[in-house]
Amino acid sequence: MPDGSIPLCWPKASYDPKYDPIVDAGPGHNRDFAPTYWIGTAGPSPEDDGPIIADCEADVVVIGSGYTGLSTAIHLARDHGRQPVVLEANSVAWGCSTRNGGQAQISSGRLKRSQWIKRWGVDVARAMHAEVAEAFDVFEALIAEDDIECDPQPGGHYYIAHRDKVMAGLRKECDLLNKTFGYGAKMLSREELHEDHVRDREAAGAMWEPDGTCIHAAKLAFGYVRMARRLGAKVHTGSPVMGWKQVGEWHFLRTPGGVVKTRTVAVATAGYTPVGLHKRTKHRLMPILSNSMVTRPLTSSELRDCGIQVTSPLTDTRTLRHYYRLLPDNRVQIGSRSAVTGRDAENEKHLAMLRKGLARKFPALEGIGLDYSWWGWVDVSHDMMPRICQPDASARIFYAMGYGGNGVMYSAQAGRRMAQMIAGQKIPDLPIFGSQLPSHGLLTPFRRLGQRMAYGWYYLKDEIL
Repeated sequence: MPDGSIPLCWPKASYDPKYDPIVDAGPGHNRDFAPTYWIGTAGPSPEDDGPIIADCEADVVVIGSGYTGLSTAIHLARDHGRQPVVLEANSVAWGCSTRNGGQAQISSGRLKRSQWIKRWGVDVARAMHAEVAEAFDVFEALIAEDDIECDPQPGGHYYIAHRDKVMAGLRKECDLLNKTFGYGAKMLSREELHEDHVRDREAAGAMWEPDGTCIHAAKLAFGYVRMARRLGAKVHTGSPVMGWKQVGEWHFLRTPGGVVKTRTVAVATAGYTPVGLHKRTKHRLMPILSNSMVTRPLTSSELRDCGIQVTSPLTDTRTLRHYYRLLPDNRVQIGSRSAVTGRDAENEKHLAMLRKGLARKFPALEGIGLDYSWWGWVDVSHDMMPRICQPDASARIFYAMGYGGNGVMYSAQAGRRMAQMIAGQKIPDLPIFGSQLPSHGLLTPFRRLGQRMAYGWYYLKDEIL
């Protein structure tokens, strides 16, 4: 150990509900999980390798033990014979990976296929579609390979029109998916949706996509941890990177228990990336809070009234969309926008807004008791698309992040791609691999002023105009 005053282990610190990645120095040290449904029902946490307790050297260091970091470690060990060391500031998969809605969709980032075409042209858009289709296969194969018991519930994804006025745009996107990308999407009328799928009372209809699976978020993460360690990776919890120095080809990562020396660093910290971690990741994301809640189990009459006959992902067409689903134990989970800052995250008005959203869809659930409520930071990039890249060819630093709330599925492929980059393999020539995340530099913290105004505009656009 660096000095005799550092203990071999640290007591578990309490969960900090007001943590804010833009203003706080870091996500903490050995903090407990957020009180999510996933953590409450996943069972015991998997074994890990404990904190770093002495200076050491590593083949490859992965910072962050969420889906992306663990997928990177899995693919480095399994496919490339490397011996990765994962550094996690708190408990395993402490950030996005145990606070999301557990919805896997055939998407990455926040842009639709029509927006891909507008930005990059139809040929690149088709290649991007092929990438996310392959990603879905990678995601499902990882679960099957280790028989991860994450309660997968396939059945496609329902993109539900929350107003009549959005149906024309939804039909246009459906036609584009089928004609340009050869995808089997289909439109459902309000009557068809209510009769055979879900009785969402504000729905005007829906677009159904064949690829969509709901999973148990923490069970998936815990399965990835077990798989990574079985393959030879080390997962060190309670080991935040508190300092990062590069000397020649070597990186020296300072943790509370010792310095880790390595030639290669892969960053997978997403919405929980500290501002001061490294200059290459600074101000590359706009972290956005998302609120989530889970009801008590529904009664038989409530289930009949809601008419939820599917257990696959449901999202609506609002700009700040609601994502919701029926859980295997007959609870309903729903999530959407939350506070702008961590300081305001506990304000009860945000939970009240989510309750109103649920009641609009399912009036029988107005005022229903809740068993869980939490929030988490979403890694939204400034151009709404992720990056998996080596931002500086002269330094062996890589990162994968910026999914914008669509990382449950694509993170498996992102980790695979980042592992391939580290191993020197050729990957597809796509914009998300060939460029850095755009930066707004010192303006990023001030974008929250614009975010507040944008939320007001989104409300007018989605609900009134």
